[in-house]
Amino acid sequence: MNITKSALYGGATAATLALTLTACGGGGNGGSASGGAYDKNATVGVGSLYEPQNLDNTAGGGQGVTEALAGNVYEGLFRLTDDGKVEKLLAQDYKVSGDGLTYTLTLRDGVKFHSGKKLTSQDVKYSLEKVIGKDSQSARKSNLEVIKDIATPDAKTVKVTLSKKSISFVYNLSYVWIVNSEAKSLKTSEDGTGPYTLNKWTRGSALSLDRFAGYWGRAAANKGVVFHYYKNATALNNALLTNAVDVVTSEQSPDALDQFKNNQNYKVNDGDSTTKLLLAFNDKAKPFTDVRVRQAVSSAIDDKKLLESVWGGYGKLIGSMVPPTDPWYEDLTKVNAYDTARAKKLLKDAGYENGFTFTLDTPNYDPHPTAATFIKSQLAKVGITVKINTITPDEWYTKVYKNHDFAATLQEHVNDRDLVWYGNPDFYWGYDNKQVTRWVEQAEAAPTTAAQTELLKKVNRKTAEDAASDWLYLYPQIVVANSKLSGYPVNGLNSQFYAYDIQKKG
Repeated sequence: MNITKSALYGGATAATLALTLTACGGGGNGGSASGGAYDKNATVGVGSLYEPQNLDNTAGGGQGVTEALAGNVYEGLFRLTDDGKVEKLLAQDYKVSGDGLTYTLTLRDGVKFHSGKKLTSQDVKYSLEKVIGKDSQSARKSNLEVIKDIATPDAKTVKVTLSKKSISFVYNLSYVWIVNSEAKSLKTSEDGTGPYTLNKWTRGSALSLDRFAGYWGRAAANKGVVFHYYKNATALNNALLTNAVDVVTSEQSPDALDQFKNNQNYKVNDGDSTTKLLLAFNDKAKPFTDVRVRQAVSSAIDDKKLLESVWGGYGKLIGSMVPPTDPWYEDLTKVNAYDTARAKKLLKDAGYENGFTFTLDTPNYDPHPTAATFIKSQLAKVGITVKINTITPDEWYTKVYKNHDFAATLQEHVNDRDLVWYGNPDFYWGYDNKQVTRWVEQAEAAPTTAAQTELLKKVNRKTAEDAASDWLYLYPQIVVANSKLSGYPVNGLNSQFYAYDIQKKG
């Protein structure tokens, strides 16, 4: 999963996107103005708050495993760049049948796993089946369950047949790591095809990667990368200031930015984020079965004040699940906007003139506890009592995501193009609107991306009007780096952090 610390899906367009040939390049552009010679044998120190829970992205590895290993250690048939484009990677080419149900993919020559084994179609088949398997916790599992059959007519060819048309299929394949079918113990080791191999993972401290000498593409621009993990933003910033790390993947302390902005030794990059902070209701549990109650709660919370208190002048308000970088974005911040008088009237109309009490299951890492306290104080003003129940990410996954045992919860949803989850009534928040489900299905079967976009705009507006959730704000994506560094990604798309283009001057 990839809901920050746990993960969720992002459906998308893809079939008609321009797909270009690439390997180890085109994703990072941060600090590109540094220029000059760089040290090809440098080790880059990366500071992060997101340590992997394990090293298998189909076994609940979390945001941290995507950040460290996606694109660096493991590669897909296609790659999602830092600016959201889909490029061919391990797939040299592909063809789609006239009915849109069969994809024939040809694999690139000369690709080897870190163990030395040659990549074959059997590895691709294994990797796809791993994602859609019974025990998979992959963020892409439900999207890829459209796969009906996987054939391997020869070592270089994979033929995938779908049960129904999926305009997002190629896009979704960009999230599938191709793994050696013979690999073992993937929670603690790896066998990918990427430009780095895993050197060592010291739990609670660091994860190091070394340049892979046998890489099929262009070699990494640095000798190796060490992801250093910190418990809080203060420790992370101190590490950057003392040169213990060279770059911070996602700044979480806006109050500390001045010390970097006013220092020529550092560069602050304000990129595009796809991470949404949600107050997610259980739409199948009273009182949130009533759309008026959900609308009332949404209108009772001053999102602008919350964003300012957490992020200062950074981040954006959103009125739906869709960030501005998605094709079907529309500014819906005026829908269920902050209005306590309206909130009180809606509660009265719904039969809760004297308010009600509910428990808010809150992940124990920032900014959730801060947001929960703020929400509690805001809702108290309209007569609603909030009991905060603080839980760990693992508890959240079991209690909320898996068992749907909650009234409301806070969670970060990292991925882009994940609006389509509101078309699935079995998803953890239980939103069930038959028209929305039809629109989502029609969008996935759409003949063009333009048709898909128009349908998902309807989904966007309807879910916003229904207050299916309360979308509190869109995170900023602030990457802070030593000025000696260039080539790092700045947008943090879906938690990826491609490190292979990073150059470090001596």
